[in-house]
Amino acid sequence: MNKEFLSIDDVSQYLGIKRSTLYRRVESREIPFYRFGRLIRFRKADVDQWIEGFRFEVVESNSNRVGRRVVGGMGKGRMDIDRIVKKTIDGVRGLKYTSNHGRPDQVEGLRKEVPDGTL
Repeated sequence: MNKEFLSIDDVSQYLGIKRSTLYRRVESREIPFYRFGRLIRFRKADVDQWIEGFRFEVVESNSNRVGRRVVGGMGKGRMDIDRIVKKTIDGVRGLKYTSNHGRPDQVEGLRKEVPDGTL
């Protein structure tokens, strides 16, 4: 008999993850589910479609050459991982110094900085 709906145990076994992980994904509404009273059930087709969202395509080797050229140009053939990570984090946080925005540690509205942090 082919089940229309799968239980938590069925899906955790199917995906190879712990029940607690599956419950956490249900609670955060990351995975599609159905609730019948207190029962949580899944459709296999919905779970399969959800899994496809995590699929990564294989990247061709030509793009690796481009990536190596970009990273290689950063330091005469040496990769400075710390500098790459810091630059990436600064770019994401927007903490780079620009003349239009001032220093990133300056508190807007106070109009002055005090070295020890007091006013």
